[in-house]
Parts: sequence; C-alpha cells; structure tokens
Amino acid sequence: MTITLDEIMTIDEAPAKTAMKKTIIVFSGELDRVLAAFVLANAAAAMDDEVTMFFTFWGLNVLRKDHPPHPRKTVLQKMFGWMMPSGPEHLALSHLNFAGVGPVLMKKAMRDAHVLSLHDLIDAAREQGVKFVACTMSMDVMGIKAEELIDGVEFAGAAAYLGEADEANVNLFI
Repeated sequence: MTITLDEIMTIDEAPAKTAMKKTIIVFSGELDRVLAAFVLANAAAAMDDEVTMFFTFWGLNVLRKDHPPHPRKTVLQKMFGWMMPSGPEHLALSHLNFAGVGPVLMKKAMRDAHVLSLHDLIDAAREQGVKFVACTMSMDVMGIKAEELIDGVEFAGAAAYLGEADEANVNLFI
C-alpha cells in the first residue's frame, strides 16, 4: 500500500512558506521591458515575496514625474532631461516603436485584453510593498534630481543593490 504526501500532511501541518526575496534591476527605459519588470514584481509580491526594484540609467525614466520641477542643472544635464521621456506614460517600445505609434497601439491592445496599464502596475507594486530604489550614481551622471522622481523612492548605490541581491533567491536584470 502506498501512502501519498497528501495523506501524511494535512493543511494544518504544512510547513510555513519561508519569505523569499527577489531583486529586479530595471536598466531599460522601454515600455515593453518595463511592463515585464512590473508584471514580475507584482507576481512575486502577490506570492508574499519581498521585492526590490533597482532603477538605473534609462530605467530611472520610469520613476520620473510627468511634470517634474525644473531644478538647477548643467547644460549637459538639461540636454539629458530634454532627450529622455518624462515618466512611464512617455516610454517608447524596444521594437516596432514606429515614431511613437507603437506604444499607443500597445496600450490599446493591453486595454482590449483587460491588462493593467503600466501606471496601474506601478501603483499595484507600491500597494504591495515593492521597494523602489533609484541608483544615485546614475542619477548624478544623467542629471536626475530626487525632486524629479515620484514619491516613495529610496536612493542608494550599487553596493546597496548587491547587498539586497546577496539575500535574494532570484535576481533579474531587465
């Protein structure tokens, strides 16, 4: 006679889930890649995993306010600001961008399929306690100031990310 695991272990006896950690480096500032990062972050958070998203270089554009203040910047920093999208609603696609038509079509396809928008995915991640960390070195290089970013963002360098990654069971680079 074979005894199954279900017969041995009732729900009351099931081992408690050990909290897992996930880290996601958001390097890309392209809509489709950022969507993937936030889908994964929300899925992990829904599984009660601790999630840290580390935004660096072009990924910082996701955290920019739609209408950021205009802090004092150097000419080079101003040029970066003019060339980069301001906030998640203005991101291009990695493929089939078609001079800005691609993102419009992608957003329509997402609405038609009842998929959350990037804005909604960001809000859901925040509500689930996903930690957003902006890379301070990238901010310095690209001339992005803290007041240009959405509220609730933490600031740290690469060493802080690596400390989080050491404790995580999954580390993703998107």
